[in-house]
Amino acid sequence: MVDAIYPVILCGGSGTRLWPSSRSDRPKQFLKLIGDRSSFQETILRVMDLPGAHEIVVVTGRHMAELVERQAREIGANLVVIIEPEARDSAPAIAAAAAYVRAKTPDGVVLMLAADHHIAEVDVFREAALTAVSAARTGLIVTFGVQPTNPATGFGYIKPGEALPSGVKSIDAFVEKPDLETAKRYLAEGYYWNSGNFAFAAKTLLEELDTYEPAISNGAIDAVEKGSRDGITLHLDAGAFATTTKKSLDYAVMERTDKAAVAPAAFTWSDLGAWDAIWEASIRDLSGNTATGDVHLINTRGVLARSNGPFVGAIGVEDLLIVAESDAVLVCRRDDAQAVKTLVDVLKASGRDIAHRHAIAFSGGIERQPVTRSAKAEVSLWRFEAGAMTSLPVSSIQVLDGALEAETETYAQGARADLHSPVMVRAGEASTALVTVWR
Repeated sequence: MVDAIYPVILCGGSGTRLWPSSRSDRPKQFLKLIGDRSSFQETILRVMDLPGAHEIVVVTGRHMAELVERQAREIGANLVVIIEPEARDSAPAIAAAAAYVRAKTPDGVVLMLAADHHIAEVDVFREAALTAVSAARTGLIVTFGVQPTNPATGFGYIKPGEALPSGVKSIDAFVEKPDLETAKRYLAEGYYWNSGNFAFAAKTLLEELDTYEPAISNGAIDAVEKGSRDGITLHLDAGAFATTTKKSLDYAVMERTDKAAVAPAAFTWSDLGAWDAIWEASIRDLSGNTATGDVHLINTRGVLARSNGPFVGAIGVEDLLIVAESDAVLVCRRDDAQAVKTLVDVLKASGRDIAHRHAIAFSGGIERQPVTRSAKAEVSLWRFEAGAMTSLPVSSIQVLDGALEAETETYAQGARADLHSPVMVRAGEASTALVTVWR
């Protein structure tokens, strides 16, 4: 295990520009936006069979842990899940992963990947990853530099320097997101997109953090050492983690260290940052349309239309984004995709729950869908997976199918009951119930 590779997947963020599908309770990395798997699942699959790969580690927040474990089970992946007590930007999260890896394998190499990126050519990615890992074993901290395909203004860029051993290059400069004219110049001068993915020896990163941001390295190491393990889950110690400085890895280390290097990557890459990027990465018909869900398009061109609820019909329109959820619909021009964040900011400022949460909630194997409400009652549809357990509130229930087993009785299909106190139930099979809560 001296040369073990630890793929570490950073799984945070809310994907605001992909509202209304992506929200804090179900962010973009868990949505099946392109194909039948989420970008989180695709990220796992890219590294599951990587030569030398050891266990896969995911760093995420407490509220995403169930989604992480559920989606990993769907594809048969075994993980170790590190839970951040709070979000403190990327450097503390990555430092905690490095501290975990170093404690297990002192010379272990971390392949740090974002959970929400789309990479089309898996074989090309793996070749670039192994190049980066090889360079990391020489003491470099390597980031993936993607060959730009257009003068994008939504990405940071890397100015590469001289060639180094192991197939990587030194870094002359990191630059922020440019305007269009500057992006065109970067493209002409051979700059790379900064993908935000890395390879490094765990001990090397922690040593650099000791030099530049000791509060981050010390706090992360303590958070791992004092953390509590529960099966596959490591809960970082909240007090220790709170002492870390909120800072990105680029600012904390990459822009200051003399060990930074860039591995040129030729794969097709997108951070899926907005709906126009989803349209760009999707398979489109001869008219440039891509449609998902209950959608019908007539005489349209360049349209992305998707629905997770109502039927969507579009006639005689061009270059639009149409996204329908059960509780919200977005319509905008494709070239205004970045402005979706502005709309979400308005909703947040107005105190609207739809900015943060979907109307249909899912947790513990139970989907809860609001049906109607009045001044005196709120009715919702609860769908139970087989084996799901929960406490039913004081309410009136009607079991539509399946059966809910309580301690002293079973509510079978067709049963109606008034619950005068909370009742713990278990679904012996997939079941559905109407739950009416009186106000």
